[in-house]
Order: sequence, then C-alpha cells, then structure tokens
Amino acid sequence: MKNVHIELVKQWLADPTTVSPEELKANAKAAYDAYDAAFAPPYAAAYDYAYAADAGYAAATDSSAYAAFFVKRYEELTK
Repeated sequence: MKNVHIELVKQWLADPTTVSPEELKANAKAAYDAYDAAFAPPYAAAYDYAYAADAGYAAATDSSAYAAFFVKRYEELTK
C-alpha cells in the first residue's frame, strides 16, 4: 500500500519543479490530519501518517534532506 503523501514528497525530491509550494503545504496538512484521525488502534497507521506528515512538512519548508530522511525511514519501516 502506497502512502499518497510520501509519494508526493518523493516526486518533489526527484524534481522540485513538478510540485508547487501550495501542493506541498496542502499535502503536509492532509498528512497531519490523517495522522490525527488514525491515532487509535491499530497504531501502525498513525505512525505511517506521522512519517508522511513530517516528510510533507519538510518538503513544504523546502528542506529536501529532511524530507528524504523521513521518506527513507517510512520505507524502511513499511517493508
């Protein structure tokens, strides 16, 4: 199962011109909202969204190294 929020950050990491700052901000907000909604058993979904939210926030603030860290961590944990 792919996380749409992570996928958008990965797209931005690959080519920052393909995703607008507004899309990144909306993505970060949507990921945080999903995190809040998912924070009930099972907790695994909440953690998935937490990494997506952090990656989305990092991308929205133009921090590619920080965003890449959370994408990598998300992918390690969801294998």
